[in-house]
Amino acid sequence: MVRVTRDDVARAAGTSTAVVSYVINNGPRPVAAATRARVLAAVEELGYRPNRVAQAMARRRTNLIGMVVPDARQPFFAGLAHMVEQAAAERGRLLLIGNSDYADEREAHYIRAFLGMQVDGLILVTQDPSVPGVAGVEAADGTPVVLLHHRAETESGVAVVADDEGGAREAVRHLLEHGHAEVHCFGGTAALSPNDPVTGRTAGWAAALADAGIPTEGRLTHAPFDRVHAHAEALRLLARPDRPSAVFCATDDQAIGLLRAADDLGIRVPQDLAVAAFDDIAEAVIAGPPLTTVATAQVEMARAAVDLVLKARDEEGPVPVGARTFPAHLVVRRSCGCG
Repeated sequence: MVRVTRDDVARAAGTSTAVVSYVINNGPRPVAAATRARVLAAVEELGYRPNRVAQAMARRRTNLIGMVVPDARQPFFAGLAHMVEQAAAERGRLLLIGNSDYADEREAHYIRAFLGMQVDGLILVTQDPSVPGVAGVEAADGTPVVLLHHRAETESGVAVVADDEGGAREAVRHLLEHGHAEVHCFGGTAALSPNDPVTGRTAGWAAALADAGIPTEGRLTHAPFDRVHAHAEALRLLARPDRPSAVFCATDDQAIGLLRAADDLGIRVPQDLAVAAFDDIAEAVIAGPPLTTVATAQVEMARAAVDLVLKARDEEGPVPVGARTFPAHLVVRRSCGCG
C-alpha cells in the first residue's frame, strides 16, 4: 500500500502543505472554514495519517509520559495507573506503563527504555528511590521525574504521597475504641525503604499503640503484599493459640488474604476477629465482610503527578521539591465491628 503524504493531501485540497499542517495541528495560524473543510475532506478520502513520531522529533516533544509500577496485576496499582492514564489523557498525553515486578534492574530497564523514547516525563511508583536507575534520571538529561505513592529519598526529589502514617493511626485507634486490648499489625516485608508507604503505615500503627500505652513487641507480622501469599502467612498467624482479636493490615490485598484465612479457620469476622486495612480498593466493598479501610485521594494524586511532570517539562515555573501530601480518611464498614 502506497503511503499517503501531506503533499498528496495538499494537491487534493488545492492548497499548500503548510495549510494542511495548520489544519492537522489546529494552528499556529488560522485557516478559513472553507479551506479547512477541503483539507479535512481530502484527509478522509485519502486515508491520511500524520507521522506523529516525525512530528514529535521536530518539536522535541513526544506527548508521552512513562510510568513504572511494581505490579499492575494488584488492584491498587492497576487502579492508580488507570487514574494516571486518565489524568494524562485530560492533558493530551499518552501513558506508557511498565511493571518492575519489585525488581530494581527491571525498573531501571523500563526507565532506560522510556528515556530512549524521549518521554516528556516519568512517574515512578518505585519500591526504592535510592536505586541508581531512579536517582540518576533527572541528573542525566533533565527529564522530569515525579515519585507517586512513595516519598523521595533526597530533599531535591519531587513526590506525591498520601498521609500514610496519619491514616493508619486513625484506623488503629478505631479498632482500639472497640475495646480490644491490642491490635496486631499485618505489615509489609522486613526489607522496606524508610520512605515506603507501608513503613509509614507501620509507624502509624505503632504510634496509635503508644498513645494507648500498648507495647508493639511481638505484635508485628511481616507479610507479602499479594493476597495469595498473604493468605498463607495469615493462616500461620491466626492458627496461633494466642492469636490477636484485632488486626490492622497495611494493604487491602493483604487484608483480603487474611479474611480468607479467617474463613478457612472458622474464625468469624468481626465477632472473633476485627480487621481494618489501608487503600480502599474497589473490592473492599464486596469483601466478606465489607472491609473497613483507609481511603486516599488517588484521583487528585494522579492529577497532581501529571501536572508536576508537565509543569517541569513546559518550564512553567519552578517545581516544588519534596513531598506533596494528600489526606487519608477512614471508611468504616463491617469488618471492624461497626454496623
